[in-house]
Amino acid sequence: MQLSTPSLFFLDTVHKSTSKMKLKRFLLRYYPPGIILEYEQGGNLKTKSIDLLDLKPETDVDAVVDEISRKEPLITASKADQVRKLIQRLQEKLGQKDDHHFYLFKVLRAHILPLTNVGFNKSGSSFITGSYDRTCKVWDTASGEELHTLEGHKNVVYAIAFNNPYGDKIATGSFDKTCKLWSSETGKCYHTYRGHSAEIVCLSFNPQSSIIATGSMDTTAKLWDVQTGSELVTLSGHSAEIISLSFNSTGSQLITGSFDHTVSVWDVKSGKRIHTLIGHKAEISSAQFNWDCSLIATGSMDKTCKIWDTPSGRCIGTLRGHDDEVLDVAFDYTGQMLLTASADGTARCYNAVTHQLISKFEGHEGEISKITFNPQGTSVLTASSDKTARLWDPENGSCKQILEGHTDEIFSCAFNYEGNTMITGSKDNTCRIWR
Repeated sequence: MQLSTPSLFFLDTVHKSTSKMKLKRFLLRYYPPGIILEYEQGGNLKTKSIDLLDLKPETDVDAVVDEISRKEPLITASKADQVRKLIQRLQEKLGQKDDHHFYLFKVLRAHILPLTNVGFNKSGSSFITGSYDRTCKVWDTASGEELHTLEGHKNVVYAIAFNNPYGDKIATGSFDKTCKLWSSETGKCYHTYRGHSAEIVCLSFNPQSSIIATGSMDTTAKLWDVQTGSELVTLSGHSAEIISLSFNSTGSQLITGSFDHTVSVWDVKSGKRIHTLIGHKAEISSAQFNWDCSLIATGSMDKTCKIWDTPSGRCIGTLRGHDDEVLDVAFDYTGQMLLTASADGTARCYNAVTHQLISKFEGHEGEISKITFNPQGTSVLTASSDKTARLWDPENGSCKQILEGHTDEIFSCAFNYEGNTMITGSKDNTCRIWR
């Protein structure tokens, strides 16, 4: 059981002035398990989280409450009982059995040309598809109806994202070298971000939804202001295309993965490079932070996945075993398990801390380009060029379900936040909703 490092650091700095902090309410976060504290300080409403990443159904609740009360000045004796009940609710959720069988709900003939990407908003009530037809479409998940077509790009819409957890904005990155910001509710275009000199191939919102990061074939990443539409900073330093980027969960750092075989860790506020992660012998395919931002995982065309210590930038593990390129990596929500997907048609699940192999997923007849955990961490979803997606048990590697029906390569797949709906995107121009 641990409180997140940012919380502990923050608590030390405010301990002396707890009288000025007033707890307003608790919010429960299921994935990853945690309690959000909403409090007032100096007339401002603020939040901080108590991350319970190691919580299990059998964890001693009283011991957890004691530790939280000791470390968190906002949790006074009178609040202990409330916290105890919240932790018990989290344990109940964690203890629920996952025996969900998914059925095809809808086939969306989404675009006139192949899709490039798919993504859910946080609640899963709507999702977006990008396409070679130069548009991004917004869909209602429950009905399968098209809500908006976002038109205006002059080339392939390659990278797309909701500003989760809010979900009221969408960013699209295109081969036309621009990024556009849209309202997901009206389909209106707020801003067009110009400045890259080559195709934009990856993008992400920071968790606060105040900044968009774009990565380009021009070897740079740029940070843009969501509100004003202006460029904040250009992150220069890579010597080849940037093809992967992601923020950490606090929004203070950004990682960029490049075809120059390296990953850069950037300080978002200053735009300065903190670390260059050097060690891979070929192009980077994917780079991800774990939840508490202590680890970074990188997948590479050199057939390995490396695990790095974020504060020092040191490589602390190399995961070998794949016979071909590692195309995707993914942590579970608690950051304790790590997945690798490969062009060799197999995937693997590792313990992110000990680097021990937990299970192998074998059965696909083509490369696996995308892999993800469900929010509960109890199922793994893979998308393959063999035209199927598969659900796996991370504990033993058994295949729970084969999702069939696409007539071409599946390159993208995603779960909604509850883990009870999935989407698969294929080169057959369709997107399928599974429930």
